[in-house]
Amino acid sequence: MQIAIVLYPGLTALDALGPYELLKYMPGVEIRFVWHDVGPVPNDRGVLLIGATHTLDETTHPDVVIVPGSEANTVVAAADKRLTDWLRRVHITTRITASVCSGAVILGAAGLLKDVPATSHWAAMKALPRFGALPRPSERLVKSGKIWTAAGVSAGLDMALELISELAGEQAAQEAQLLIEYDPRPSFNAGHMDKAPQEVRDAVWSQMADLSRNPRTAVAVGQLVWQTMLRKARRSSRRPV
Repeated sequence: MQIAIVLYPGLTALDALGPYELLKYMPGVEIRFVWHDVGPVPNDRGVLLIGATHTLDETTHPDVVIVPGSEANTVVAAADKRLTDWLRRVHITTRITASVCSGAVILGAAGLLKDVPATSHWAAMKALPRFGALPRPSERLVKSGKIWTAAGVSAGLDMALELISELAGEQAAQEAQLLIEYDPRPSFNAGHMDKAPQEVRDAVWSQMADLSRNPRTAVAVGQLVWQTMLRKARRSSRRPV
């Protein structure tokens, strides 16, 4: 069983490393951290480096793909044609293609979410319909065939447990859960937009606006729109008259 966890500059570390910490316990698993080049990839704050162990080009038939999100670089990654082309290619043969947090936007940019129910981080939810996805803002994990999408950051842990249960059985998932002692009991109940007090929501929206500023985003949006239009044009040209 080969699992490919996608890396890219500016990713949110827990989106990738949270699932890894559970999936590494799955029997017979090979986990690859994949990017264009082997080597260190910086996280969204630039203070943590995660090592890409394999390139995308040498990872041609992963059983599972996991795409993490980012505070500020999601759109830049979504406009990376080499990445989205790779996602489309490998999705043909994956058992499960998954995203965590705003990684759903990258799946959408690859054309994998058209007419697919999907969730994401609350701050990225409005972007999903642009790719034809059917947003599920109240869901922590959405399974739609072999496309799985998880909500923001910490939801990747829940998704990883479900992946283990699906691929190796419920006991294997329970063993992994116990090994990392994943037994969350927060002191507060503000983990979802439906639960957080209004003043907390306002403050966090302001923080997200500051965190998401990236001068490369405007260029990436243009690239993404152009690529999407070209893909739609190609599909239209292939339809029988």
